[in-house]
Amino acid sequence: MQTNNFNSSSRRDFLGKLAAGAAALGTVSIAPFQAQAENALSENELADPEAWFNKIKGKHRIVFDATQPHELMPFAWPKVFLLTNAATGTPEKDCSVVVVLRHDAIPYALNSDLWAKYKLGELHKAHDPVTKEYATRNPFWQPKEDYKIPGVGSVPIAINQLQESGVLFCACSMAVTVYSAVAADMMKMDPEVVKKEWLAGVLPNIQMVPSGVWALGRAQEKGCTYCFAG
Repeated sequence: MQTNNFNSSSRRDFLGKLAAGAAALGTVSIAPFQAQAENALSENELADPEAWFNKIKGKHRIVFDATQPHELMPFAWPKVFLLTNAATGTPEKDCSVVVVLRHDAIPYALNSDLWAKYKLGELHKAHDPVTKEYATRNPFWQPKEDYKIPGVGSVPIAINQLQESGVLFCACSMAVTVYSAVAADMMKMDPEVVKKEWLAGVLPNIQMVPSGVWALGRAQEKGCTYCFAG
């Protein structure tokens, strides 16, 4: 059985490798990176992402850019947008909301089994809103109870609840490719096996897209106003 070993030192090594990789892009050929990207874009999980963006048809349109866990924010802001539009005369069905999960927010697109196995809460500094500890499961997928917002009360802001309100979620394939490869290296596993496992663990009705920045561009081309989800 594969054991996990994501301690503080391991996390520093993880971040160091990412930083080194980013720095290297500025000094060496990016051909290998481009080849990896082209391979990622040819896979089945990216089936027709352009068509998916045709679902954006609401009167009021917005895209939230989720790059970090940021506590409740990637999920609270979409609900606030819907609630306040309803209060000013526009029901949920006439609004279009897109949430782009990318960079360090990519674990939110994955099921709880992967959070436990790869210690994604610790790795990405994602805390459980209730325990305040590193999350050991996806805290925004089918939680046991609604989260409470001061001054507002209980609010249904889980991914599955927001999807029921028409909120569209997509996730960055490039982030999955990079983070799964680094995790595989740290755990001495086959990167292709890990990546396939992560892709198989993407939550229902979350669309994989070539990259988060690609998705942000497409959403704005469809008339969505940009909002940082932090």
